[in-house]
Amino acid sequence: MLFSDIINSFGDEIFAVLNEKKAEVAATGKKIYNLSIGTPDFETPEHIRRALADAAMDSANWHYSLGDTPELLDAVCNYYKNRFGVEISHGQVASCNGSQEGMGHIGMVLCNKGDTVLLPSPCYPVFIAGAKMAQADIQYYPMTKENGFLPEVSKIPEEIAKKAKYMIVSLPANPVGSIGTPELYREIVAFAKKYDVLIIHDNAYSDIIYDGVKGNSFFNTPGAKDVGVEFFSLSKSFNVTGVRISFLVGREDVISAFKKLRSQIDFGMFLPIQKAAVAALTGPLDGVKEQNMIYQQRRDALCKGLCDIGWTVPQSKGSMFVWAPLPEGYTDSMSFCLLLLEKCGVVCTPGCSFGPLGEGYVRFALTLPVEKINEAIEIIKTSGIITN
Repeated sequence: MLFSDIINSFGDEIFAVLNEKKAEVAATGKKIYNLSIGTPDFETPEHIRRALADAAMDSANWHYSLGDTPELLDAVCNYYKNRFGVEISHGQVASCNGSQEGMGHIGMVLCNKGDTVLLPSPCYPVFIAGAKMAQADIQYYPMTKENGFLPEVSKIPEEIAKKAKYMIVSLPANPVGSIGTPELYREIVAFAKKYDVLIIHDNAYSDIIYDGVKGNSFFNTPGAKDVGVEFFSLSKSFNVTGVRISFLVGREDVISAFKKLRSQIDFGMFLPIQKAAVAALTGPLDGVKEQNMIYQQRRDALCKGLCDIGWTVPQSKGSMFVWAPLPEGYTDSMSFCLLLLEKCGVVCTPGCSFGPLGEGYVRFALTLPVEKINEAIEIIKTSGIITN
């Protein structure tokens, strides 16, 4: 069978490769410390689970939904007003089965073959996959250590900016853990207006920001509604990763086109999941804030613990990840991840899977309690793989 050029452009899915190796190591009896995939280990709040369970017992909820219910759209709009101070209407909201799927499809909504798109590097892999499925020309803008892993729109060459159809901005950033500032967002909006570029803001981690900083929406920036859309996810804030609840919010023309594509490939979000989403959006947020403090404690334990054993790792400012430069003496992130797994049972993700500027780093997910993180650090220390 000859498969498409698009499918052949994808490499092996890195988490599948790591999971296979993890199983091999676990079979030897070694204890595994899984800090690779960003799946929260916290319990889903009971009121969300109850809403889904109760709705699932109603047989009327088992047919096609064919779209988002008014109740769900009201919940999203009210959440944006109460949480971010941003007014949006029903026509500015569309659900999707997780931001990953939404990001995978958005390029097909916006691009013709050969159109130019701007992606951060390093970046979450689906940004690249979505552009490839749209057959777009990918141009990367660097997120460098020297600039705090933040976009520098002033350094994007004008000839590329003029051709760009859309630009993905992901802050707080996966995998690098950087966060935006009002000044930076104003620069991005001005850039988008100058060159007629649509901004696609990935806002999956607005509730996981550290050291007293408040997470916001892209639309808190004046003029952002004119130039952008935002993926808003419930997965990490409310620990509902498995049910895939996300929304594209923003410019009504883009939302309408996105809905048109989704109508060709889907029949709408399962109604009990819509009920769960409403419960999350309208329920208490105390647990979300408490989780953020626990993530910060885990970040502090991981970064300080690794620094104490000679592996210099800067603190993440946001997201549930830590972006760690390879220890002295190592240059290949995949090889180092396999070594760390074999010697220590610690699973992390190689930086090479996050685009061309990801090599030289590994990503840790803050998905274990502090005591387990401390155990993992002690094992790394005694393994002898950190030599400086």
